[in-house]
Amino acid sequence: MKTILHVDMDAFFASVELLHHPEWRGRPLIVGSGPDERGVVSTCSYEARRFGVRSAMPSRTAYQLCPHAIFTPPHMELYHDVSRRAFGVFERFTPYVEAVSIDEAFLDVTGSLHLFGRKSDDEATRRAMLGEALRRAVREACGVTCSVGIAPNRLLAKIGSEQNKPDGLACMPFDQSAAADFLSPKPVSILWGIGKKTEAALAPYGILTCGDIQRTPVARLESILGSRTCAEALRDYAFGRCDDTVYWIEPAEKSVSREHTFDVDVTSRGVVRAKLLELVAEVGARFRRERRWARTARLKLRDASFSTCTRQMPFAPPARDDIAFRKAALALFDQALPPSRSRPNMSRPIRLVGFGVANFTGDPDGGQLSLFEDGRDELRVRHERLSEALDALRGRGLVV
Repeated sequence: MKTILHVDMDAFFASVELLHHPEWRGRPLIVGSGPDERGVVSTCSYEARRFGVRSAMPSRTAYQLCPHAIFTPPHMELYHDVSRRAFGVFERFTPYVEAVSIDEAFLDVTGSLHLFGRKSDDEATRRAMLGEALRRAVREACGVTCSVGIAPNRLLAKIGSEQNKPDGLACMPFDQSAAADFLSPKPVSILWGIGKKTEAALAPYGILTCGDIQRTPVARLESILGSRTCAEALRDYAFGRCDDTVYWIEPAEKSVSREHTFDVDVTSRGVVRAKLLELVAEVGARFRRERRWARTARLKLRDASFSTCTRQMPFAPPARDDIAFRKAALALFDQALPPSRSRPNMSRPIRLVGFGVANFTGDPDGGQLSLFEDGRDELRVRHERLSEALDALRGRGLVV
């Protein structure tokens, strides 16, 4: 039996906004159009939801319900940045990740359960430990929370993630009869495919809960819904039966990068620089697993106020060796944080440092042949062979 997780980031846009505006914590926050604009609410904090504010609600209506709320427009670049980090966490637990949206995903973690708990622990204990570990990893990497549902299929996992929001974990029944008993008292609207129209069509026949659907013959549901396929699917859902496949797509790798978040914000330029060089070595070893060259180097720094600075520069020619990677990383680092003999410490504490390479090519010469020998090409090849030799030594544990 498979183990499927549904991960739902809690009030995602609002939570990310609070990272940058901690002074707004505890107050109703609405992300979307302003109260005097013809637009809608993208999302809102849980404080605003207590006043009846909901996503897709006209902003003017939201203002009437909660006039003291803070309104802010969406900042999609910030949300995508945090989302990428969250999905990076998911991929540490399993390669089978189905992205539903920027803040929601299904994960098939069946093959990862053995990594959690002790040999004597049963699968239920391992599932709970994995779920808690994932929630903790997301919180540490992103600064926001998520809610997780664990179940034998996608439907129950999705329902589970809604049970203990926000920042919650729900382990759903894995036994078929227990799943049906759990769903029986729940309203029909909890199931996939039950919108307001379908709910209204079922209500006159006294079908208000999943238990009512369980007790209704398929032929009767077909006469109400006008489709046997829909009737059979709805009855399966009411019993907790559903597709257990996570529809993941192996992405074409467009960049290779590594990041490190310091336990304590760092003011020492030397400490950040040393960590950057460690990340460069990790990126190089990962990058050289395939025969390819990078055209672009990228540096990322985030300070204590969560302000993010990014720098990038081209490799000329394209590179795949540690020497070229280090040279580019240090040049970008000096641009972002210029060195000063009189002041060894930085004026702003650094929270995160990252390095990556992108814009890959399979031909370092761009497919062009040279009529003359180029000493730079010979030097590049020597550097590449040196880096590959170091990779082999690291693989044998002879070089740290």
